[in-house]
Amino acid sequence: MADAKSAKTTTSSKKKQRRSVPTGQLHILATFNNTIVSFTDNNGNVLAQSSAGACGFKGSKKGTAYAAQIAAEKAGEVAKSQYGLTKVDVFVKGVGLGRDAAIRTLQNFEISAESIKDVTGVPHGGTRPPKARRG
Repeated sequence: MADAKSAKTTTSSKKKQRRSVPTGQLHILATFNNTIVSFTDNNGNVLAQSSAGACGFKGSKKGTAYAAQIAAEKAGEVAKSQYGLTKVDVFVKGVGLGRDAAIRTLQNFEISAESIKDVTGVPHGGTRPPKARRG
């Protein structure tokens, strides 16, 4: 019995390896109500992410450009310090105020934008019209 107990205590947990990811992607989802910023590697695995809501903004303040700037700073700091991210391809989705503010924040962290692509969805055909009124 004592041997089984000592075997459990001697197992050591493995230290997490620091991954170096020099190039990656930045995904910005800017809606009217919030802005979500995600740094990913080239395969799409999320390295760091933040949003205006996660930074403490509430209500209509989440949709502002300043909130998007703070969210991008928070995520950029983690991506730069933990993963050494230096070059990103930027993908912007949505029509909110945080689109440009989040991209401009990259220069503060010396992360260069290789390309900027708008991937906002475009409706084709639209939604179903409402039922005709009776009368």
